[in-house]
Amino acid sequence: MKTRLCHSAWIALLAFAVIGAAGSSTLVAASAKTLANRTDDKKVVPYRITRGDILSVSIFGETDLAAGNKRVEARGTINLTLIGDVRVYGLTLSDAARAIEAAYRDGRILRNPEVTVTVETYSPRVITVLGKVKYPGRVDLPPEQQWTIKDVITKVGGFDDTARGTAVKLTRTLPDGSSKVYTLDVQSALLGKDRATTSTDASFPVEPDDTIYVPEKII
Repeated sequence: MKTRLCHSAWIALLAFAVIGAAGSSTLVAASAKTLANRTDDKKVVPYRITRGDILSVSIFGETDLAAGNKRVEARGTINLTLIGDVRVYGLTLSDAARAIEAAYRDGRILRNPEVTVTVETYSPRVITVLGKVKYPGRVDLPPEQQWTIKDVITKVGGFDDTARGTAVKLTRTLPDGSSKVYTLDVQSALLGKDRATTSTDASFPVEPDDTIYVPEKII
C-alpha cells in the first residue's frame, strides 16, 4: 500500500513538473511575442520620393533607355529619354516605376516595359519649426518613417509657456508650387485631453519642407 502511494505521489510530482514546464514555455513564448510585436511609436512606411532625390531608372532589356543621376526637380518631375517629364514626387518607388511604364506604353514606345526605380542619393528631409517652442529650428526626418506633427513638436522640446498650441500653423508647398496652410490643435493631445479633433490634428502627417509655426497666446 505504501509503495503504491509513493508511486502515485511520484507520478503526481512528475505531472506537475511537466505542466509547470509547459506553462513556463508558454510564458516565455508570450514574452517573446510581446517583444517581437513591440515597435517604435513612429509608423514605418514605404519611402516616398521627394524633391532633390537623385534617382536611377532601369528598364529590363532596354539598356539604351537606362538613366542614372536623375534629380527630382522642384516641380516633382524627372526627365527621361523619349517620354520627357514624368511626375514622381510623393510616389513610392514601385508607384514611380508604374508611372514610367505607363508613360512608355502611352507614348507607344514600349509595349510592355518592366521598370525599376532606385534612390541613388536621398535629399535632406527637413522640417522647419518656428515660434513658441523650446528649441526652434530644423528637424531631420528619417527616410522610411512617417512622423506626425505631434512627433515633431515633441522633438523640439514641446511648447513653451507662452505658446498657443491649439492653433499651430503648418505650411506646405504642393506639387503645383502653390502653398496650403493647415491650422492644427496639437496642445490638447499633448495634455491628454479628449476632444473630437485631437486625434486627427495631432496625428497629422508631416512632409519634407513643411514649415511649422507655433504662435503666441493671445492675452
